[in-house]
Amino acid sequence: MKLRLLPAVLAAFMLLTFASAQAQTEDKTFTLRLAETWGPNYPILGDATRSMAAMAEKMSNGRLKIRIDSGNKHKAPFGIFDMVKAGQYDMGHTASYYYKGKIPNAMYFTTVPFGMIAPEQYAWFYYGEGMELMRKVYEPHGLLSFPGGNTGNQMGGWFRKEIKSLEDLKGLKMRTPGFAGEVMAELGVAVTNVPPGELFTALDRGTLDALEWVGPALDLPMGFHQIANYYYSGWQEPGAEVQFLINDKTWNSLPEDLQEILRVAMRTAAYDMYAQSMHMNGQSWSTMQENYPNVEARVFPPEVIDALREATDKLLAEAAESDPLAQEIIQSQADYIKAIRPWTNISDKAYLNSISPGGE
Repeated sequence: MKLRLLPAVLAAFMLLTFASAQAQTEDKTFTLRLAETWGPNYPILGDATRSMAAMAEKMSNGRLKIRIDSGNKHKAPFGIFDMVKAGQYDMGHTASYYYKGKIPNAMYFTTVPFGMIAPEQYAWFYYGEGMELMRKVYEPHGLLSFPGGNTGNQMGGWFRKEIKSLEDLKGLKMRTPGFAGEVMAELGVAVTNVPPGELFTALDRGTLDALEWVGPALDLPMGFHQIANYYYSGWQEPGAEVQFLINDKTWNSLPEDLQEILRVAMRTAAYDMYAQSMHMNGQSWSTMQENYPNVEARVFPPEVIDALREATDKLLAEAAESDPLAQEIIQSQADYIKAIRPWTNISDKAYLNSISPGGE
């Protein structure tokens, strides 16, 4: 009789032990360290990390805390991928195309020249194949990646001289990262990637002839308009998405409810960054027009745009041919644009064209 009771007693003991362990987990406070590419208190991009951390702590009643180290502290603005992968940091906030030399397929998740605008890109991430394809790229590195905020359509850059033809691009020293840099290199541009904190000095000293950063909201405080007068509309980053990176071991150490809280906080902060970027770009562009009449807005000549598109198509085809996963990502994005762009054209584009035929 006593022997028959043993399994029941053991089961009860195990249940109590599990309940106790679960209760301890639910009471436990988790403190994660996040490294960001941006400097301390950097607007828009840095606001996204601070907003995410504040939401996660509040929604978890203080059980999930995120401590943020900016680029000036960890001293490796372009080293976020490596630090999170190595476990030096639990999380990161950066742009995936900064790491194309280490994981070339990552750059497609920031943006692709002549690709999706921000609303289309978010739709692809969350309702298309974007999240699953991103998982395929980052899983072998022990990482998870989540959309971390969109700047919207970025400007094509600041130029010391007007670009009137393809010849004007040859030998031009320019900072432009990611896939766009490869495209520009095809057209004879001497491309380099310079950390944000060094851009003004490089342009001022002539180390750079041109650069692209983001848009009016982030460009105006950098002072580029004091050196370069020509401000070109974009082609290269129609919807630039930054990212939250998370070490897989850190993620798996979190209880399910905190994982969901973190997921919601990241998604909410990402969308808020997009809205904030739109708002502040509008304000800053008005300031530029009113206070800095030397700034001349330009669009690239048709022959330059055609050459940029041709080079983009060529490089995408080469990447797809050399890497099956690249081919899968590139094809997924192309198929999604083909499916979604007709709606964009008869909704937003048609609306804007109909109410302002002159483009004003």
